[in-house]
Amino acid sequence: MIEATAVPIRAVRTLGADTIAIDIETPDGFDPLPGQFVKLTAFVDGEHVTRFYTLSSPGADETFELTVEIDPDGTLGPWLETAVGEDVQIEGPYGHAFYDGEGASIVMAGGPGIGAAVGIGEAAVADGNDVTIIYRGPALAHQDRLEALAEAGATVEQADDLEHALAGHVDGTEQLFAYGFQDFVTDAVNAAEAIGEDPNDVKVENYG
Repeated sequence: MIEATAVPIRAVRTLGADTIAIDIETPDGFDPLPGQFVKLTAFVDGEHVTRFYTLSSPGADETFELTVEIDPDGTLGPWLETAVGEDVQIEGPYGHAFYDGEGASIVMAGGPGIGAAVGIGEAAVADGNDVTIIYRGPALAHQDRLEALAEAGATVEQADDLEHALAGHVDGTEQLFAYGFQDFVTDAVNAAEAIGEDPNDVKVENYG
């Protein structure tokens, strides 16, 4: 883990309505696992603003990616949209809801949680492991990467009914993950419990 380290933003890409992906130069000693998150601090309008973001890249060789949902009335998100070349401070990685080479994984994602899902999916495919991504909502962000994952052998499914979707894929050997805001991860854990999985075994990252 690294303490606060200043590194530049190398690229910013628009992914859809109010969502961007930012590529940040990887600082020395930063070696995150897919699904972990970082503390990001920037100097905006004369003050330091801090938020936490989960990685959406499978690794961090030269740069790493964060997927950011923009609140038009927020402070940091709108600044990041035009921040190519600007320095931000990074701390981390943090979190226990990460992919660590599990033989088979099912990742449930809602909202910006789709970023973590594609990062884990790409890491699992690269490892030759089975992975299923179940997302709720339109998933306009990273649609191209979801399609590439499906072509590479991953299972990708849009589902409003998480319980029904899980029941169609779980055989008891998979590691379950859930990424998203409070309502979504609560629904995801409840869906897992409803089909007989131990809710305490679900790796959860709650975005608040």
